[in-house]
Amino acid sequence: LNVDITVYLHGYHGDISETYLIENVSESSKTLVKSTYECMMKGIEICKPGVAFHKIGDVIEHYANTKGLSVVKEYAGHGVGKWFHCDPLILHYSTRKIHGVMKPGHVFTIEPMINQGGSDIRMWPDKWTAVTADGHRSCLLYTSPSPRELSTTRMQSSA
Repeated sequence: LNVDITVYLHGYHGDISETYLIENVSESSKTLVKSTYECMMKGIEICKPGVAFHKIGDVIEHYANTKGLSVVKEYAGHGVGKWFHCDPLILHYSTRKIHGVMKPGHVFTIEPMINQGGSDIRMWPDKWTAVTADGHRSCLLYTSPSPRELSTTRMQSSA
């Protein structure tokens, strides 16, 4: 089960997503959730002033690929601030299309969507629900790091 919550507090937008394993979960699904968390943490680990934003996608996609997983390209991390989903745009796959470097005080999300099969997705008629094109499972987790500092963390009871 994925729970995605958005908060607007004191003039700032923020959001968080968490995936919970409920009842009997297959080993491959447990591995997907664990690997998605590891992808996210690999992206967070490189965050510090002076690092190019595109490096986040480099490390996430490389790690996902070593696990036989793919990265959805339609969704991205984003800045946290007075505008919802503001800059910087944080892509979770390897590309040089994103410019800029991290600076002290930047707050942004790293939220890779990792699939067991291919990276293609399809939208349901509700124009909100995204599913994998090939029917394989997908996982989305995210947190908001200030460079090398997590502003949200997982509870011990999380997946």
